[in-house]
Amino acid sequence: MVGEEGNVGKKVTVGVCVMEKKVFSAPMLQILDRLQAFGEFEIIHFGDKVILEEPIESWPICECLIGFYSSGYPLKKAEAYAQLRKPFLVNELASQHLLHDRREVYERLEMYGIPVPRYALVNREFPYQDLDYFVEEEDYVEVHGHRFWKPFVEKPIHGDDHSIMIYYPSSAGGGMKELFRKVGNRSSEFRPEVRRVRREGSYIYEEFMPTGGTDVKVYTVGPEYAHAEARKSPVVDGVVMRNPDGKEVRYPVLLTPTEKQMAREVCIAFRQAVCGFDLLRCEGRSYVCDVNGWSFVKNSHKYYDDAACVLRKMFLEAKAPHLSSTIPPTLPWKVNEPAQPSEGLTRQGSGIIGTFGQSEELRCVITVIRHGDRTPKQKVKLKVTEERLLNLMLKYNGGRPRAETKLKSAVQLQDLLDATRILVPRTRPGRESDSEAEDFEHAEKLRQVKAVLEEGGHFSGIYRKVQLKPLKWVKVIKSNGECEEERPTEALMVLKYGGVLTHAGRKQAEELGRYFRNNMYPGEGNGLLRLHSTYRHDLKIYSSDEGRVQMSAAAFAKGLLDLEGPLTPILVSLVSKDSSMLDGLDNASIEMEEAKARLNEIITSGAKAINSSAFTEKPWMVDGAGLPPNASELLSKLVKLTKKVTDQVRNLAKDEDEELAETNSYDVIPPYDQAKALGKTNIDVDRIAAGLPCGSEGFLLMYARWRKLERDLYNERKERFDITQIPDVYDSCKYDLLHNAHLNLEGLDELFKVAQLLADGVIPNEYGINPQQKLKIGSKIARRLLGKILIDLRNTREEAISVAELKGNQEYTTKASGTGKEDTDYHSKSNTIGDSTRRTSFTSEKGMDQDDDEDKETKYRLDPKYANVRTPERHVRTRLYFTSESHIHSLMNVLRYCNLDESLQGEDSLVCDNALERLCKTKELDYMSYIVFRMFENIEVALEDPKRFRIEMTFSRGADLSPLERDDSEAASLHQEHTLPIMGPERLQEVGSYLTLEMMEKMIRPFAMPAEDFPPPSIPQGFTGYFSKSAVLERLVNFWPFHKHGGHTNGK
Repeated sequence: MVGEEGNVGKKVTVGVCVMEKKVFSAPMLQILDRLQAFGEFEIIHFGDKVILEEPIESWPICECLIGFYSSGYPLKKAEAYAQLRKPFLVNELASQHLLHDRREVYERLEMYGIPVPRYALVNREFPYQDLDYFVEEEDYVEVHGHRFWKPFVEKPIHGDDHSIMIYYPSSAGGGMKELFRKVGNRSSEFRPEVRRVRREGSYIYEEFMPTGGTDVKVYTVGPEYAHAEARKSPVVDGVVMRNPDGKEVRYPVLLTPTEKQMAREVCIAFRQAVCGFDLLRCEGRSYVCDVNGWSFVKNSHKYYDDAACVLRKMFLEAKAPHLSSTIPPTLPWKVNEPAQPSEGLTRQGSGIIGTFGQSEELRCVITVIRHGDRTPKQKVKLKVTEERLLNLMLKYNGGRPRAETKLKSAVQLQDLLDATRILVPRTRPGRESDSEAEDFEHAEKLRQVKAVLEEGGHFSGIYRKVQLKPLKWVKVIKSNGECEEERPTEALMVLKYGGVLTHAGRKQAEELGRYFRNNMYPGEGNGLLRLHSTYRHDLKIYSSDEGRVQMSAAAFAKGLLDLEGPLTPILVSLVSKDSSMLDGLDNASIEMEEAKARLNEIITSGAKAINSSAFTEKPWMVDGAGLPPNASELLSKLVKLTKKVTDQVRNLAKDEDEELAETNSYDVIPPYDQAKALGKTNIDVDRIAAGLPCGSEGFLLMYARWRKLERDLYNERKERFDITQIPDVYDSCKYDLLHNAHLNLEGLDELFKVAQLLADGVIPNEYGINPQQKLKIGSKIARRLLGKILIDLRNTREEAISVAELKGNQEYTTKASGTGKEDTDYHSKSNTIGDSTRRTSFTSEKGMDQDDDEDKETKYRLDPKYANVRTPERHVRTRLYFTSESHIHSLMNVLRYCNLDESLQGEDSLVCDNALERLCKTKELDYMSYIVFRMFENIEVALEDPKRFRIEMTFSRGADLSPLERDDSEAASLHQEHTLPIMGPERLQEVGSYLTLEMMEKMIRPFAMPAEDFPPPSIPQGFTGYFSKSAVLERLVNFWPFHKHGGHTNGK
């Protein structure tokens, strides 16, 4: 180089040794143009001809080199040039070889302590090589003893092979989703029939990370700068969201301090200053799952400015340290920068209960929803002594003679079906023979088990479970003749099936999701989608363990977020199971038994519900409210009509049986994928036209269903009614009226009317015979759910207050920060990796180690500096809880009767009298019934004023229209499709009433699980530093002009 004197005024030469296709990409041109505009650099483009054909000795000589691999690029040749000329490299060339092998990428990440998903390698030397360390079973693979349960991810080891597969568990419907480079508007394809993994090459298997349907791409420019963008993950429905220009929609999001540190480490680990990598955020932690090497953000002028400034500083410090790297007050290209159009959302007040003015903003929507229309739940119990079945039990319980076995997987159920097919007699004994009545009964039940297992021709653990429980044992001499061992001789087999979400249930859930999207979020019609796609909508969906509830949740999400395709990937990506909160009645079983006993007493004795003049104005306060006065007469009528319907179904089953006998019913049914059925929202028209029952139920199973009801409802020998069967009779009636009306069963409509009158009295009273007992049972069943709702509301309030305080501090912060040392603005920005990383990282580690519910919820926060959105701080939290009838009744009972508790004497109910009366008349909270809490913030009111936060409560009775009603043409057409409309939301408060969050908390807290009983709360990792006053205060609201100098925080 020339001496120091000669250097002044000399431009720094920057060589661009990159394939032309990459040089002429928009981001590269934008950034190189900005670098050139500084006037300190001479940019030399090598060009394809030079790179590919000429020897390195004749390549242009430069001081700084931009060189990176893309297809066709001679990496080794570029390395030799760098060795020869020793320029300053932005991205080191030798370490770019690592990026071509996913094994080496993961190895390098681990070496630097950067978190990666749990993974294992399967290396094959040739296609289909058998490996003794690799085991594949129906729902998992095992590599070197490490088990990966589905869903898991399978990645080829070659970094350039983008064919990545996700395999789904049979409990969610099975199948596989292939992810690939975007083709048109698709980035993945679901293949329901693929269950087995690939064996033609070497693969990495890793745990599937549920990220809430979002991917984060991080772009570094040097170890001190990182920009992050979120996009819809291809694993949800594979449809690429594009803007009007056809570009994929991505939104800038904030990185946590921990993630900033990870970005810094990735940069250093791979020696790539300009580097893109993929982040997965799961349960409060972040993981790197792919490193791409040289990548620029597309369509962000702010990012282009930053990248040019950082690269300029890098080049000057490396090759011209005598020049000042301070950013000039006005950037040379700013004058000509095109203005970016901005789009906003209209602000409106509340929807359903009048408008409380323009100053109110929706902050939170919490909804508890019952699942959609399902088939009746069924159970078959029989004692078995057959050797085959007893051996099967021993096979799956580890050979322990006294242990019970549960069969759920496809392999286990197939085994059982094979055994049952052999045991079911091919011909039936004469039905008249009394002596063989027991054998006949046993054969019938086995036949039913076989029919259930064959139903639909496919297995799924969600919908069929078999328990085998040993009852009797004998001691036998072991085969080696040495000593005795126990062997079971009789077992109880319990087969549970049914309760499957119907095509109508899926349709209802999807429709309701669509309704919520358009009506629950104030603003324009697509307001929610706009909020969601711009990462200002924090959505979390919870479901109980039941298949019908999970599928209702997935179908609802499909409608809410306007997704496409099958439900399985949506379920796995977006729905979290929480059975402890949304399943089970164990806590209140004693009280519920008491309620049922009292109910039985009132009905069978013919006693009138206890009445007193004090309650004439409030009929819901009496014992057994809602029971018809002539309940005992109706019960006898119910038994008679049930018999009538059962006899008709018996004849239909007999005809079907005779037809089956003529054909060979023992043929193995071809495999049929449940996944294909799961997304169906249409009726099987061919079955209906053929006069068969709707769905996959045959006449034999339909008859078994009615016969069991007939037997259980009334015991002729003991002359005793079982009132707990009333809801089941009503359930079956309603199902057949809706789905099997074409069978024209005589007396079914009359039976329905009688069953409905009784069920309307029985069902609400099973959860408590009077308001006090309803409150006691409700608080026991819904205790955890109520606690979680209070946590949701509290967290929303804290977050809203923090945002308001940050806004208030904006002026002060700008003023204080403006006095820092000279440096570029990118250090003070939310994306910069600096002091704040270390200052708040202890909080993030604390957050990562704790199991707080809120901690585990993944957060995506819009970055206001880079977002082309008018109201970046606007933020809505949505929590959806899908559950069953028991939890909806329990929650409603606590809301309406909480003021009866001793600690709240004198307070009014949360639910107004008018609504209490309507609820008393609303006997049934039917399929898709829901309760909604919406929290609004009045931004004109002082932060400490209780009126700052208002709660609005509404509920819907769900699909509470009798199948016999045909109110209008819409109801008639829905009826034709076997669907009932979902009733709209109704108020639980008086118009104009004002329920503050403070009052809501006071009334609910005595019945909710205390926050301290949940895992201990701490700052969610997604927000670490965000609310920390000492950290980057301007993160959400401070839009600084580019030329102001921020405080110099270089982290050294």
